[in-house]
Amino acid sequence: MSLDLSQPLKPPSAARVAAYAGLLLLGAATGVAGSLVQAGWFPGGLLLALAGAVGLFLGGSRAVGTRAGAVAPAVGWMVAVVLLTAGRPEGDFLFAAGGGSYLFLLGGMATAVICATLGVGRQPIGADARLGK
Repeated sequence: MSLDLSQPLKPPSAARVAAYAGLLLLGAATGVAGSLVQAGWFPGGLLLALAGAVGLFLGGSRAVGTRAGAVAPAVGWMVAVVLLTAGRPEGDFLFAAGGGSYLFLLGGMATAVICATLGVGRQPIGADARLGK
């Protein structure tokens, strides 16, 4: 199958949109679970939470075959984590003001960017491709 990059893009199929929506929800669930685990079992929980996020980001990219497969769960992860960092009017919050929480936030964002960059991009396939010439 050859990918002709000179043709206009077509809108994604319903199955692809459903896959992106599922990955978005999985990213949100991973963000919520990771925020609970990273504080509970420090430092092993932090490593486990970040490894789960990386696995989801790269797995989504490989499963869908595009970089958007890594971006969709990363967006869900970030939205969930940012919503959990907000304090409530009663003064309750989920994240402590420790180094582990900051490592989780910044490490998760950095791994999301890295995984989206490493994801599979649009490349022409076939004999008519002029890659490497």
